[in-house]
Amino acid sequence: MHRRIEDYAIIGDQQTAALVSRRGSIDWLCLPRFDSAACFAALLGTDENGHWTLAPKGAGNCTRRGYRPDTLILDTEWDTDDGSVRVTDLMPQRDRYPDVVRIVEGLSGRVTVRSRLRLRFDYGSVIPWMRRVDSHRVAVAGPDSAWLRSEPEVRSWGKNFGTYAEFSVTEGEKVAFVLTWHPSHEPRPELVDPFEALEGSIEDWRGWATHCAYRGPFHEQVLRSLMILKALTYAPTGGIVAAATSSLPEELGGVRNWDYRYCWLRDSTLTLDALLTAGHLDEARAWRDWLLRAVAGDPADLQIMYGLSGERRIPEFELPWLPGYENSAPVRTGNQAVEQLQLDVYGEVIDSLTLAARAGLGSQPHAWRMQNALLEFLESAWHQPDAGLWEVRGPRRHFVHSKIMSWVAADRAVKTMEASPELGGDVDRWRRMRDAIHREVLERGYDPDRNTFTQSYGSSDLDAALLLIPRTGFLPPTDPRVIGTIDAVSRELSHGGFLRRYSMSAEEVDGLPGGEGAFLVCSFWLADALFLAGRKQEARDLFARLVGLCNDVGLLAEEYDPSTGRQLGNFPQAFSHIGLVNTAFVLYGDAGTDGAEDGGDGESGPERAAKGGVGHRYDVEAEPGP
Repeated sequence: MHRRIEDYAIIGDQQTAALVSRRGSIDWLCLPRFDSAACFAALLGTDENGHWTLAPKGAGNCTRRGYRPDTLILDTEWDTDDGSVRVTDLMPQRDRYPDVVRIVEGLSGRVTVRSRLRLRFDYGSVIPWMRRVDSHRVAVAGPDSAWLRSEPEVRSWGKNFGTYAEFSVTEGEKVAFVLTWHPSHEPRPELVDPFEALEGSIEDWRGWATHCAYRGPFHEQVLRSLMILKALTYAPTGGIVAAATSSLPEELGGVRNWDYRYCWLRDSTLTLDALLTAGHLDEARAWRDWLLRAVAGDPADLQIMYGLSGERRIPEFELPWLPGYENSAPVRTGNQAVEQLQLDVYGEVIDSLTLAARAGLGSQPHAWRMQNALLEFLESAWHQPDAGLWEVRGPRRHFVHSKIMSWVAADRAVKTMEASPELGGDVDRWRRMRDAIHREVLERGYDPDRNTFTQSYGSSDLDAALLLIPRTGFLPPTDPRVIGTIDAVSRELSHGGFLRRYSMSAEEVDGLPGGEGAFLVCSFWLADALFLAGRKQEARDLFARLVGLCNDVGLLAEEYDPSTGRQLGNFPQAFSHIGLVNTAFVLYGDAGTDGAEDGGDGESGPERAAKGGVGHRYDVEAEPGP
């Protein structure tokens, strides 16, 4: 049975997450953290690699499903010949160890329900030893242990290295299952009351949702996207993973399969922007603090990504026993791109810290000293070629976006010192650096014959990251060179009405065979650029089509294939949902917030954006240049 990426929903406890299919099967779950080995890995293989299906006996896909309003609690319902039944899935906030709670409720008639549990630790490779302890089924293998119980207790049995249960429910009857993981050398954790956990989780999520400042069109989709960012946050440290999964392909059957269960610096400013603008200051502050801890150290050793707690070692391995999603191999854990030089991250870090300071998140005494150290390194490094924003595995190049983000680093330092000279620093030095980068990009990164910026110096290829030029303030959004770039990117990178990341004409650009789908955040960037250039209806039409790509529960993967109508890449993807939130505020800022959230100045979101206002990355005061 095909498991389409868009057929999944997510539940989580802000330390890990599970993907639940339309047939009631949890096919992906890593315990105890996002980056731990999966105990359910059917998503990247078969049922034999681990899953937990809870559904009416003999049923296929559900009749309907959805999250309870303003929560991450999933209700999945089936209408059968014998009646109707609901399964409610959640992962409550943990005290110490993670729990998966699944509650079956009869809605009408009398429905027979079957549970099929196949635990397979270490990404589907280890079959645990199962035994009974009182009313529990206990699985143990090496360091891992999991306990399964039901309330009220239902009969269960073992078969084919799995655990089965079968029971019937009538209208109003409920049976709850709880699966709890803990280290195998420790005693059984405290029991969780599944029904109290449900009520507590509803209260927690709805209380959090009330802080959302957005009030404009597509409110439900914006709030759902913010909830996905919350679900992808590792609460103990504040780090936000790029996605909950590894190795979901950018091309079906292809090799572009990466592990996204880590925290990327490239996402930092856009993430902070979304959280601040939407009113989630606690999450924004936690992300800022994670960033400061992660990047501490020698500026020359700055990485493009880190682990959930700021870990630096993320070695990449292949898992040959997993065939991959729809035979898209290899399946990878870890990410070798951590070793790449990407100069844009220096700009992202400094831009993020500048935005956080502007938003009043509270000062960190060492933050300014750290920014100065990063700038001192970048002063000598910005001339170098690098791997670029998209982590291409071909030769290093002088990527224009990397140069522009180096300009951002110097520009933000200059503006910070101009506003707060008491901080101390060589403002003239950074001003000279800023101006030198600006001149070089205009001379070497712009093609006057085609009226467009290019992906790298001396190249004719284009890159959707060029759409970020007006966002950074490098040039005003109505500069003819920006308009020409918008038109060129829209024309040459179009894929079924959306955008690819960059030109796919030459394998040597990224060093990999095959292609990929439309990269969703790039199309959100296009909507932003169109809007700021004054083409507001085009921007809003594109945004509406992008929102329409969300699956039935409001989730987006990394990419979309217009030719098949399929979502592609890791899922749900933080970058895609960040794009949705930020673009909503740009396009509907005047209607998107209530009076308490408009900065107190009566300005619309785009107006504040054009001034580099709090909660928006846009800083378009730059001189147009020669």
